[in-house]
This record gives sequence, structure tokens and C-alpha cells, in this order.
Amino acid sequence: MTNLLGLYERLRAEAAKVIVGQEDVFMQVVIAFLAGGHVLLEGAPGVAKTLIAKTLARLIDVGFARIQFTADLMPSDVVGTQVFDLARGKFYLRKGPVFTNILLADEINRAPAKTQSALLEAMEERQVSIDGERHPLDDPFMVLATQNPVEYEGTYPLPEAQLDRFLFKVVVGYPDEAHEQEILRRYHAGFDAHHLERSGVTPVLTPADLPAIRSAIQAVAVEEGIFAYITRIANATRRSPDLILGGSPRAAIATLLTAKTHAALHGRDYVTPDDVKAVILPIYRHRILLRPEAEIEGLDADAVMRRIIGGAPAPR
Repeated sequence: MTNLLGLYERLRAEAAKVIVGQEDVFMQVVIAFLAGGHVLLEGAPGVAKTLIAKTLARLIDVGFARIQFTADLMPSDVVGTQVFDLARGKFYLRKGPVFTNILLADEINRAPAKTQSALLEAMEERQVSIDGERHPLDDPFMVLATQNPVEYEGTYPLPEAQLDRFLFKVVVGYPDEAHEQEILRRYHAGFDAHHLERSGVTPVLTPADLPAIRSAIQAVAVEEGIFAYITRIANATRRSPDLILGGSPRAAIATLLTAKTHAALHGRDYVTPDDVKAVILPIYRHRILLRPEAEIEGLDADAVMRRIIGGAPAPR
């Protein structure tokens, strides 16, 4: 089995040159990338969401593009458009920023639904359709979208169909005092987040390495008890009195794939209940809808999922 534990340790060591703390966030983003999924990063401005995306692209030596989502952004600004070339007398495709490997969709909820939906086909099918013609995207392809959890004026909430396209919803919090002091020391010493090439971060892997990594993750063993455990949790979300909407089979599939990836990154070739628990919150927090009574009680999605996990017996 490919040594993914050593691979992750190298990724984390290189990332630590520019990212202070945020170990759980970084781990979840790497898991999502290796599992072939997309991530919705939610956090206040200035907590390193963009820096994490740029660093990941540099670590894997792939293309990176950023789109600032605004109210006047058009779908063609995302996917591209056909442009007429007067010199040659024919149309050609002017590709949009979606034709990259890692796409940062910054403040995705600031664009109207029509523009948000331009990403749906790209995220699900790994292709875009322009004037009836399909154009495949590169492999790997990952969308890292950000949104502010507090500021809602001038925003368009993501529809459930689009939320479900994100493998993880990762909450990026503020650093603790020790980490924030280290950030200040680095900036005092001359660190500039706009020039990562000066930070000494070097690629740890390339796209050519991904087939072997995916094969190693696919080979991770899963016992019948783990299948039952994942299903038990999914069914519990559908029966929970705190929820209007529970997790779909896609949530259960996502749990399985990311639990296998989590196990592989921790040097194991088998899944444990702890692997499942480690990915449950980012898998479900954007896929379930709370009843008003639960919100009045002070519960949020994570609290409901912790309650469900606590009531779902884990296999031995």
C-alpha cells in the first residue's frame, strides 16, 4: 500500500511554512481532494481560506484560478464563451477560469442562482456545456468555495441541490492566541501571503501520482459492521425529531469514501468507527435542515449530528 501517512506528513510540513494552525481544516481539505470532492469553506474574512486554497494548489503542482463572485457575475464569466475571430473568420472558445485544477469560488453566495448553477455541471460531471457543446475539464478538478457565515445582506443562499455537490462543508474558525502571535511574527519577519513562491513551499506530489494514491484508498478494507454503522447514522438523520431533512444516500457514500481516505492518511488499510466519526460533521452539516423548534432550543447542525452519533452504537 502506498505510504499515505508519510505523504500527508510531508504535505502538512510544507503547508506549515505558510499556514499557522488550522490542522483540522487542512486535513479535511486534503481528504476531500484525494477523495475527488469539493469543499465549501465557511468562515469570517481573514481566517486564511484563500491561503489554504492557494497552498493546496502549490503543494500538488496544479493549476489554480480564483473567481470573485459578485451580484453582476454572469455564467459566461465562469465557464467561458464562444468568440468570433475576425482574422480567421470563425468562432473559438475563450475558456473561463473553471478550466483549471483547483478553482477558488470566493464568496460564492454573492452571485445569483443562475451564475451559481453554472458550477453545478462542472462540479458533478467534470465538464461544461457551452452553446450545446460539451467541454471536459482537467483531472484533477476541485472547487473550493467560500462564504461568510455572518453577513447575509446582498447574498443568495445556495440551493440544496448545489450544497449537496460539496463533499465537505468545513468551518474555518479564528486562531487561538498562540497561533495568532506566530502569524504576527511571520508577517513581522517579511512573510507575504500574496507571494507564496517566496515562502519556500515546494510541491509534494503531482497529478501523475494521483492514480496510485486513489488505488491505495480504494484498497482500504471495510468490514460489514462499518457499512451498517454508516447506514445507521444516515437513517437516524431521516428519523430525527430535530430535522426536517436528513442525509441522502449520497451523504452515506461520501461518508464511506472519506472514511477510507481518513484511514489511509493515518497509515491504516482498514476503516474504524473513529474514521467514520472524524468525517461525519463536515459531511452532514450542510445536508440536513433543522426544525425551528431545534433552533429555538439552541441546537445547530453539528450539535444534532453529535446527538445522533451518540445514539448510534458503533461496531466493535
